[in-house]
Amino acid sequence: GIVGTRKMSRYGRAAAYRFSYELSSLGACVVSGLALGVDAAAACGALEGGEPTVQILGCGVGIVYPKAHSRLREAVIKNGALISEYPPLEDPKKYYFPQRNRIISGLSQGVFVTECRKESGAMITANLALDQGKELFAFPGNVGEPTAEGPNELLRIGAYAAISVEDIISHYKLYFHNLSATEIMKKLNAARDN
Repeated sequence: GIVGTRKMSRYGRAAAYRFSYELSSLGACVVSGLALGVDAAAACGALEGGEPTVQILGCGVGIVYPKAHSRLREAVIKNGALISEYPPLEDPKKYYFPQRNRIISGLSQGVFVTECRKESGAMITANLALDQGKELFAFPGNVGEPTAEGPNELLRIGAYAAISVEDIISHYKLYFHNLSATEIMKKLNAARDN
């Protein structure tokens, strides 16, 4: 799972896209929420990496939200899945988004938090992941930046620092057992050259 703020910096956008792209290039399925910001960057990275992505909605599957994601949504439908626990034509409601976060963490082996404030939906997802016994990864940010508060707090309480995708895959050797370390590095280098 990859989560973070809707109002991301270029640093956060690059991290969400890069990690998602590289994980997808290695065969991982990326789960996120198809919201503005980090969720969209993660969905784009996963699609470009070539593996299906799963996006959890805070509205019914028959509603295009946000409107700006109509093309992205169609790309996810062609190579992945949109999931919602709400009726197909249910409009988004503010409180649906924190509720859907338990599904993001529940479907994920681990959750990677890129950028967010301490009080945010991404932190709700992180706490749910901990409650569910999932691995938690955080992308270190500049101390004093509001969108670094969340990941830095997670690191302070014991989340794994994820500076590169290798920091995540080292925890999941079981899932990448069909690839040797050399093959993993070849795939990562090829992904990074694109």
